Amino acid sequence: MTGPLDLAVIGNGRIAALVNTHGQIVWWCFPRFDSDAVFCRLIAGDEEKGFSDVVLDRQVGVSSVYERNTATVVTELTAEDGAKVRITDFAPRMRNFARLLRPPQLMRIIEPVAGMPRITIRVRPTQYYGNPMKRRVAGSSHVTYGEPALIRLTTDAPLSYIQQETPFALTRPLHLVFGPDEPFTGDIASTVRDFYQRTNGYWKEWVRYLSIAYEWQEATIRAAITLKLCNFEETGGIVAALTTSLPEAPHSGRNWDYRYCWLRDAYFVVRALNAIGATRTMEEYITYILSIAGNEETLKPVYGIVPNDDLTEWTAPDLKGFEGHGPVRVGNAAVDQVQHDAYGSVILSAVPMFFDRRLPNPGDETLFRLIEKMARQCANLALEPDAGIWEFRGRKRLHTHSAAMCWAGLSRTGAIAARLGLAERATYWHGQADSIGETLLRRVWNEKRRAFTAAEGIDDMDASVLLLPDLGLIEPDDPRFASTVAAIEHDLVRGRHVMRYAAEDDFGLPETEFLVCRFWLIDALAALGRREEARERYADALSLRNNYGLLAEDIHPQTGALWGNFPQTYSMAGIILSAMRLSQSWEDRYWRASS
Repeated sequence: MTGPLDLAVIGNGRIAALVNTHGQIVWWCFPRFDSDAVFCRLIAGDEEKGFSDVVLDRQVGVSSVYERNTATVVTELTAEDGAKVRITDFAPRMRNFARLLRPPQLMRIIEPVAGMPRITIRVRPTQYYGNPMKRRVAGSSHVTYGEPALIRLTTDAPLSYIQQETPFALTRPLHLVFGPDEPFTGDIASTVRDFYQRTNGYWKEWVRYLSIAYEWQEATIRAAITLKLCNFEETGGIVAALTTSLPEAPHSGRNWDYRYCWLRDAYFVVRALNAIGATRTMEEYITYILSIAGNEETLKPVYGIVPNDDLTEWTAPDLKGFEGHGPVRVGNAAVDQVQHDAYGSVILSAVPMFFDRRLPNPGDETLFRLIEKMARQCANLALEPDAGIWEFRGRKRLHTHSAAMCWAGLSRTGAIAARLGLAERATYWHGQADSIGETLLRRVWNEKRRAFTAAEGIDDMDASVLLLPDLGLIEPDDPRFASTVAAIEHDLVRGRHVMRYAAEDDFGLPETEFLVCRFWLIDALAALGRREEARERYADALSLRNNYGLLAEDIHPQTGALWGNFPQTYSMAGIILSAMRLSQSWEDRYWRASS
């Protein structure tokens, strides 16, 4: 898949950047995922600002790939005379004695591979969301950018050539380090080379301990590394995506800032991390979620990577938007919405703390009291109207998915109580779940459609209803589920694509496929015994990934272009969960291979 979102992610759990297939760094927020975009070319429209790249004279070819099982990107540029340049991009992440070292730095190695390439190194950072950094102060081996000083480029490349963007012959490897305005200790070349080797070593070792299915291993590994790169390790939060304002569709106005943590994502991300055995990341994310739940009686749908950050939404006036499709928004007004599924999501995300024996600090009665606090909200709000999983800004309804998540929270609270030997509390919460579950299924069943519809009293279908068996509210062999899937296929499936809903919302009719819905349908088909059809749809889903194996939020059914914020953790979690569900077992494949 090629296109404007043919991007790779480099990062280290503290910062992350996006590199395109030409070796141009087009997105980097500093010093955190949700900070001002130092490199913002991705959403600058037709303006040549906010990036760093290498321009090869008379270039005729390019190739760009991840190094196997790492978060390091290697790009090779070829000139018409055969001269070739290799660019290696990474963010340092390595073990340093007993601690993990992850400085807020991007490192770039530029080296000649063939001939005598003639290159130009361009560095054009911005600040305050789109204003070029006009102040540039050069030292002996560095340039400081910004007013006040914001970032420093430390390099063994000729500074004058960089500052004046002058072409020069590349005769030896050069090293660039982007980071805070602090002195760089040690020799630049040897330090960058050492960090490169140790960073790659870290990622390869991390991948070794993943639990993955036999089939689709490469896709699963890349999805796992990407989820890890969306994890802000200092607090444990996992952002929905690393970007802001990549629109869901051209000229749609559906431009949102996804550099924050949605509680509704917790259920899916925790399941994916648990499935692949990334238990430390999972546990840190659960701790982040529970720290929020412990401090607030009423949950918001979304929080910053530091939970008390102000997410007030505003528009950045100096950025034209992705391919000119503005506006560019910072912050997210969803923080003020009412979404009841958040309470169930918190409880479901905490379940491994009580049942996963791998975790060193299992849940106890103290944590259970926090779970009960969330469960009381589930009981009170399950059958009340809200904005729903898709965050409708102009209406509230009794949404099937929100109510089902509340039911699931009650059901899991009962199971946790039983696990702890609290028989009376287990009986109470299971009773609450039974009562609400029966009422919910009766109220959202639409006899005319022969289906569980998106909300009470309407005929519209919603892809999130496909999750009912996974949540445990109904069994996969329930005839009502089969007829619901049939109704969704009739209304929402457009050939290979799966719409999340087809009715008008606050911005009109939806135009693109929300990619995670495709994986929900795949899982539903597998649950109904339509396994081969599910496998075919899964293989097709993998074909939609970009050249680096990543997915955005949406895809346009007509053009096949990726749209929406990038990379989308929902989509990457879908790759993992569906692979684990559909893959043949290791034993079966080995037996077949040896027969």
